[in-house]
Parts: sequence; structure tokens; C-alpha cells
Amino acid sequence: MSITAVVKKNTYFDSVSLMSISTKANGLDGVKQAFVAMGTEMNKEVLNNLGLLVPELQAAGNGDLMIVVEADSGSVLEEIEALLVRKAPAAGESSLTYRTIAAAKEGNPAANLAVIAVNGAYAGREARKALESGLHVMLFSDNVPVEQEVALKRLAHDKGLLMMGPDCGTAIINNVALCFGNAVRPGTVGIVAASGTGAQEVSVRVHALGGGISQLVGTGGRDLSEEVGGIMMIDGIRALAADPRTEVIILVSKPPAASVERKVLAEIATAGKPVVVYFIGGSEEAVSAAGGHFAPSSQEAALRAVRLAVDPRAEVEPLRAPSIDLTPDQRFVRGLFCGGTLCDESMYALLDAGEDVWSNIQKNPERRLPAGSPSVGHTFLDFGDDDFTNGRPHPMIDPSLRLARLVEEAKDPQVAAIVMDFILGFGAHEDPVGVTLPAIEEAKRIATEDGRHLEIVGYVLGTDLDTPSLAGQVAALEAAGVTVTRSSTETGRYARELVRIIREARKA
Repeated sequence: MSITAVVKKNTYFDSVSLMSISTKANGLDGVKQAFVAMGTEMNKEVLNNLGLLVPELQAAGNGDLMIVVEADSGSVLEEIEALLVRKAPAAGESSLTYRTIAAAKEGNPAANLAVIAVNGAYAGREARKALESGLHVMLFSDNVPVEQEVALKRLAHDKGLLMMGPDCGTAIINNVALCFGNAVRPGTVGIVAASGTGAQEVSVRVHALGGGISQLVGTGGRDLSEEVGGIMMIDGIRALAADPRTEVIILVSKPPAASVERKVLAEIATAGKPVVVYFIGGSEEAVSAAGGHFAPSSQEAALRAVRLAVDPRAEVEPLRAPSIDLTPDQRFVRGLFCGGTLCDESMYALLDAGEDVWSNIQKNPERRLPAGSPSVGHTFLDFGDDDFTNGRPHPMIDPSLRLARLVEEAKDPQVAAIVMDFILGFGAHEDPVGVTLPAIEEAKRIATEDGRHLEIVGYVLGTDLDTPSLAGQVAALEAAGVTVTRSSTETGRYARELVRIIREARKA
């Protein structure tokens, strides 16, 4: 294996494109690892940790593109460079490329929304340009200082514009999915969410129950923090309250700051429409007192909204009870997730059952599990957390870190079950189950040779309209011996039931 690197001066690609290119590069024959990224200090630090920071990359600047590959032959570099060449547009598509937001706005005067995915050091500046040009903004970029976020959201509020993000990965505006999103039917349920995969999960549950989505407004994960104060969620509620397509509103978030939760709930009284609130760990008493409909889970949030907007008789199927044989040593459940809210929902199901759970998304820094640490006890990891995505593609695009962790967890004789999610939709991996099957087979082989059954639980987030086929992904998992759940909520409850079985087995 040899390392080959090249720097392309003054060559910019947005982070979404580079995530996709890196994933494809790592799938080329003869490639051990490949990295395609802008020449920021953060990215060079990542390369150094990977042992790939060769001397010719040291002088790369923020505006330079770095390509580095460890492979059997240096000739593979040509294949990677070919991935950077933009394909000719299909019939009816525009081939115009603009170098600035102002030029794009001038060339498309009817445009009213900008999607921004640049390095966090520049993202705030570009977002401000877009807002000052009268454009709504979806800011995919992360690593934007919270002070800039507050200033941008206040500017957007004053101008009557949406400022979705930073770190906003999901939105559906006028039936068009932006960045990560699923193919859902149009309808009368609107969503405002401070969680990307949480928003996706609620939207696909609404779809599965026969409802549809009017608008899905993402806020970015920090919006309900004390520093930001819920600016975008409050503006999002007001926007959906005024939207004639929306009859019911769902709010989705990981645990908000208490003072911000009170401000957000105060908006319910003036919305003039039913509001369903799914805040993980939220208070039913507080939501009910504000006039809202409390939902203890993502599935319940979708169910209550569909009952209010579409069909009061809508129902979900009851939970299936697990049944597994365990060795005396098997004691723990490990969760390996791509979606942060999906991870949270399963983790909180175990916490509600009185189980002590380690997770890299817990807010107590003294209980934070570093990315490279061995798992202990019940451990739930969000591979979309900054600990894992610093300089790397999101696991919804490149699941390689999670695949390696799956095999490592299988080697632990104390592991009874591994819980995973597989996310379909626009922007996600073209075959998330298929790329994971070899690791699943290896994990099961390790456990079998060790004389134990390893229960693998998988949930596929998607709809019957998504590509690849939801039914095909489920069938592939089932053929590999994976227990497939039907929602994020059921996944968490199934994990909780597994823990109950483990407890009973240890008492016997």
C-alpha cells in the first residue's frame, strides 16, 4: 500500500458534495482509505490522526482541495479525480454555475431560498448575504459559532424570513425535500423540528398512517438551547399557523432548555391550530397546561397528528415481544445509530426502565464516551455526533466507522443484542442495508463460533415511495437473521424488553 496525495489550488467543493465523493472513493477497488476535503486545519488534523498527512498536504489552504488515497496503486487517483468532474445536465436541467449568492439571485430573480453547505468558518457570512438578499436560508453547515447563529436568526426574524440551521439537515418546503429527507405524500400535517432524523422519523410515521406533510421546517439542533432561545422554532410555529395547507402542527426536539421550552409552549395558545409536542424527556403536565397535545414518543406524535388531521380511528400495530436464548454472560444491549434522535429515543427507553446507559450524546461531559473507547455496560452511540463526523462524512452517507464498531461489539461476550438504524431518503447512502450486510454476517459468525446467539435489531426509516425500496431493505435484513422493527419507538421499546429478559434470566 502506498499513499498518494495532490492539492488542487483554489478549487472549492461544498461539504455535501465532498461527503459523497469521499464515500465513492472509498468504494473503489484497491483503496484502503481515501479522503477528499478542503485544506482546513481541522481536516489536516483528521488526516494526521489517520496517518495520511503527507508533506505535500501541509501547505494546503482553506480554499484548496486535498485528495489523498492509500491504495495498491497510485493510478487510482485518476479515478478519484474523475469523480470531481460534474456530469452534463440532463434534458431540461440548467447548466449554469454561479460564483456568488448575489449572482445566483440576479440570474434567478424568482428564487426565494438558499441552501448553504460551506465550511463553518465561512457559512455565517454566506448566510447573512442570502438573508440580506431576501432569501430564506437552509444552513447545512455545522461548526458555526453560536453567536453568529443568534445574530442570523434575529436578522431573519426581523426580515420575516426562515433561518433553518446551522446544522440543519432536513426540511420539506412546499413538497420539496431539501438535503436529507424522505419521499412523503403531501398533506395537512406541518412539522417544526430541532432534530433532522427526528423530523424524518415523524414524517415517515405520518405517511405510514395515511397522512401527509404540508411543510417541514428544520431549526438546527441548538435552537432550543438557552443561548439561542428558540427563535426559529417560534417563528416556525407562527409560519405554520399562517399556512393554509397546515391543519395540525407537530413540534420535535431533543430535551430543550427549561426556560426555552416555556417560551415555545406559550406559542401554542395563539397558534389557532392543534399542536402536538414531542420533546424527548418533556413534561406532559407543561404541554397540557399550554393547551398542546403531549406525545411521549415519535410514533405517538405522528399518531395523534393523523387522528386530529385525517382519521380519528388511526391505530398502530402492537409491540411484538422478543424471545431470545442467552448465555449467562450476556448482559448488555449496544446501540449503533446514524440518527441522533433515534439513538436518544432508544436510550431514553432504557433510562425509563431504570437502566444506566452510556452514550456519546449525553449532555453530562463526565459521562461522555470518547469515540475510540471500548463500550461498557449498555452503550448507545450516535455516529452522527461531532465526535465521529469531525472531518468525515455523516454515517448516513459513509457508514464505515459504524461497520467496524459492529464487528468489535460482536467480540464482547457480554453483549446480548445490537440495535441499529438504517436511514433511507434523499442524500442518504444508496443501499444502507446492503453495505452493512457483510459486517452483520461477520458479527453473527463471531458470536456463533463463540457458542452464543447475538440478537441484531434493525429499524429501516423510510417510506414506500423512497429509493431504495423500503420493502427490499427490510427483506434483506430479515434474510440475514436480523429482527426488524417498524418504528423508532418500537425499536426503543424492543430494546427495553430485551433488557427485561436479561434481568429475568440473571435472576433465575
